[in-house]
Amino acid sequence: MTTDTRSGGGRTTGRGIALAALRGLALALVALPGAVLCFVLSAVSIALIPIGVGIVTTPYVLRGVRAFANWRRVLAAEWGGVRIAPSYRPIPEDANPWGRTFGMLGDPATWRDLRWLPVDMTAGFVTALLPFALLVYPLEGLAIAAGLWRVLPDGYWYGFVRVTGQLSALGAGVLALALLFLAHFLTPRLLHGHFLLTRAVLGSGRGELTERVRVLTETRRDAVDTSAAELRRIERDLHDGAQARLVAMGMDLGTVEALLEKDPAKARALLTQARQSSAEALTELRELVRGIHPPVLAERGLGDAVRALALRLPVATEVDVELTGRAGAPVESAAYFAVSEVLTNAVKHSGADRIWIDVHHSEGFLRVTVTDNGRGGAVIGAGSGLTGVERRLGTFDGVLAVSSPAGGPTMVTMELPCALS
Repeated sequence: MTTDTRSGGGRTTGRGIALAALRGLALALVALPGAVLCFVLSAVSIALIPIGVGIVTTPYVLRGVRAFANWRRVLAAEWGGVRIAPSYRPIPEDANPWGRTFGMLGDPATWRDLRWLPVDMTAGFVTALLPFALLVYPLEGLAIAAGLWRVLPDGYWYGFVRVTGQLSALGAGVLALALLFLAHFLTPRLLHGHFLLTRAVLGSGRGELTERVRVLTETRRDAVDTSAAELRRIERDLHDGAQARLVAMGMDLGTVEALLEKDPAKARALLTQARQSSAEALTELRELVRGIHPPVLAERGLGDAVRALALRLPVATEVDVELTGRAGAPVESAAYFAVSEVLTNAVKHSGADRIWIDVHHSEGFLRVTVTDNGRGGAVIGAGSGLTGVERRLGTFDGVLAVSSPAGGPTMVTMELPCALS
C-alpha cells in the first residue's frame, strides 16, 4: 500500500500520515523564522533606500528572499506535487548597485515574494502546523480516556467535551478516535493545501501567461545565441585539432612516398609518425563527438549517462534513477548537459565530499535533483554556471530551483516537461 502525499489523494498508510505530519511540523518550525527574518530585513533595507544605504543592501536582501522562495518552490514540488515556476526578470551582470536595486524592485515577482512573506508567517504557518496537530491532538484524548483525567483540573475541556469524570473522559476518547479517523484522510490533504496556498500567493496569477511568453522569448533567443557559439566552437576545434593533424599526416605520407625507395628507414619512421597522428586525430574527434552528444546517452539513455558522469567524478556520488522509458533526444541532451554543469560546479566550488543525484519522472515532468554536502552559497546569476543551466532548461520550458544556505547543503532541482516513450 502506498501513500499519495503529494497530490492529496489515493490510499494512505500510517507511514504516509506520519510523514505528512512531520513535514508540516518542519515547515512550521523552519519557515516561520525564515519568513519573519526575510520580511523584516526587506522592510528595513527598502526603507533605507532614500538615504543611500538601501541601494547597497537591498539587492543582497532580495537575493536572499528569492533563495528562500525558491527553496519553498522546491519543497512544494517535492513534498506536495505543486509546481510554482519562478519568473524573475534577469538583471544584467554588469549593472551598478542603483540599476540592480531598482531592477529587482521593478520586477513584479519581487513584490509577489514580499507579499507572500506575511501570508507565510501567518496562514502559511497555521496550515503547515495543522497536519501535525490533527495527528497529535487525538493522543491527548486517548490519554484522558485511559486515566489522565484524574490528574487534570475539574472541568477540563478536550475539544467540545468537558471532562468531569470517567464517562466524559470516555467521550473525549471517542472524539479522539473520530479525529484520528479524520487524520487518516485529511493529514496529507492539509499539507497539500498549504502548498496550494503558497502557489496562490507566490505564483504569477493572471500575468502568468504574459510572463511565460516573455521568459520563453528570452530563452529562445539565448538558445539561438548558444547554438551559434557552439557551432563556432566545433568549427574552431576541428580546424585547430583534427584537421591540422590530418593535413600533417597527408604531408608525411607524401614524403613517405618520395622516400620509400631512397631511404626506407626514414620512410618507416614517418609512417610511424603518421600512424600516431591518425590515432590522435581519432581521439580528438571522439572527444568532440562526446561533447556534442555522448554515445552512452544515445545508446543507453539518460539514466546510464548520468551514472557514467558520476563514475568520472572525484567525489563519492550516489545515483538513484527511476525512469520507465526514454524522453526525447533533445530533452535528454538538455538534462544531461545541465546535470554535467551542476556536477562540475559542485566539484569545483562546493568543497563537498559527497553528492546525491536523483532522476525520476512523474506527472509529465522529468525531475533531476543534485544535492551535495558542501559549504553552500550557490546562487543563480552573477556569472555562475547555474545561469547557463537555467537558460538551457528554459529552452524546453523547464525550470531550475536552487536551495543553498550558507554552510550547506546545496540542492539543485531541474524540471523539464516531457513524456517518456
